[in-house]
Amino acid sequence: MELAANLSWLYRELPRAERFAAARADGFRAAEILMPYDEAPDWYGQKSRESGVELVLVNTPVGEGRAFRGMAALPDMQAEFRAGFDRALAVTAATGCRRIHFMAGHVEGLDRGACMDTLRKSIAYALKLAERDGVVLMLEPLNRSDMGGYCYWLPEQVIALLEEFDSPHLRLQFDLYHCAMEGLDLLEQARAVAPWIGHVQVAGTPGRHEPDLSQGTYLEAMTSLPALGYDSWVGCEYGPRTTAAAGSGLVRAAEARGSAGVIIDMRTYTIQVGAMGEFLARYARDGLAVQSEHWARRWPTARPTSAN
Repeated sequence: MELAANLSWLYRELPRAERFAAARADGFRAAEILMPYDEAPDWYGQKSRESGVELVLVNTPVGEGRAFRGMAALPDMQAEFRAGFDRALAVTAATGCRRIHFMAGHVEGLDRGACMDTLRKSIAYALKLAERDGVVLMLEPLNRSDMGGYCYWLPEQVIALLEEFDSPHLRLQFDLYHCAMEGLDLLEQARAVAPWIGHVQVAGTPGRHEPDLSQGTYLEAMTSLPALGYDSWVGCEYGPRTTAAAGSGLVRAAEARGSAGVIIDMRTYTIQVGAMGEFLARYARDGLAVQSEHWARRWPTARPTSAN
């Protein structure tokens, strides 16, 4: 697995035009953007190509008022939803991005049955276009503490929809932060939802900063994913306590190897640390070695090794 920088969270102090390059300088090879609609689609494609940072996830547009968390499930906003989805597809066409987070919307106070019917119609409409363009739609449950009123908040609710449509172009966006905020056991969830995962995101609780991998089963959940069949991007969707590359003497060594982020090898229990700063710095020694006592506590028979 490898980390992707969420450019809407990690580099807020920088102008949009500088964020791709900043991410690459910190060792990232991929990025997410929540709302890439302030510039023309080709602008994002150009920045991606110039920096060498692949865009791997965007959200569908949101609107004003009730639509501030999306429109796919809102019965009276289907024209706006379809126009917004066209905008998202334009970005994927210009950038090569293959994942779209399909924002359902804030449905509190509305007829839930009507909203779910609308959501199903929206998914059916969007799936035809996604299949045509080779794009995968992501449904992400959002926790009730931060984002109360969202259409779904548990992975099992999303999976019910995935089973209903049974399409490889519709997948679960598995965000460990939202699961933790719901009080779910992260390792149990990873095991339960693994066949449906299309993208992973991380953040720590509380505060939505860098994750503390010693909390609960956070580390076990992350290290379980490759063996469970997920070996792709992990989005860093959090606000850094200081800067994205804080505390990193780790970055340049990983960048020189041509590998950014976190690569978890389940056979050797090796973590190579790239552009994460505080995210894994507390678990690293001499830049790229995992703390022996931490691993010995969790896997007594494993022997952590340095990256080479």
